[in-house]
Amino acid sequence: MEVDLSKITLRPFKLEDADDFLLFAGDDQVTNYLRWQTLSSKQEALDHIKDVCIPHPWRRSICIDNCSIGFISIFPFSGEEHRFKANIGYGVAVKYWGHGIATKALKMAVPQFFADFPDVVRLEAFIDAQNLGSQRVVEKTGFQKEGLLRKYAYMKGNLRDMFIYSFLSTDLPANP
Repeated sequence: MEVDLSKITLRPFKLEDADDFLLFAGDDQVTNYLRWQTLSSKQEALDHIKDVCIPHPWRRSICIDNCSIGFISIFPFSGEEHRFKANIGYGVAVKYWGHGIATKALKMAVPQFFADFPDVVRLEAFIDAQNLGSQRVVEKTGFQKEGLLRKYAYMKGNLRDMFIYSFLSTDLPANP
């Protein structure tokens, strides 16, 4: 399958995305490295979009031809001492893995997020040590690996080792 990366867009989620959302959020391969459970029904997808995606400060649907095939979520920290950083996560439907879509979407999202949240100077990505594909995505996007956090995240009944990556606002190209 060939994918025209110029057709990748980011937009806020809509309730009408429920069927497309369920295709990736209902897939154990996609949710394996995510903190939330695999969804099992259109109603769960609708509820997730309504209760989580839409009110989220910066969650975008990754789209091809306006069809949702994944997501990017960037969550700014709160509190005076933490307001300068945010956490990023993402996922893409399995049939689109290996086509550069997540990398392209992150390259679009990062400068857009820094423009929307000018106080944020640091994005952090916590990537499961076993998730080699996601490690490649953030590295291709320009994130710097800072280290291994052993037994750092408790997900789906297991303690997992996580790599921490960062991208600073000063890492953006001067003229994108």
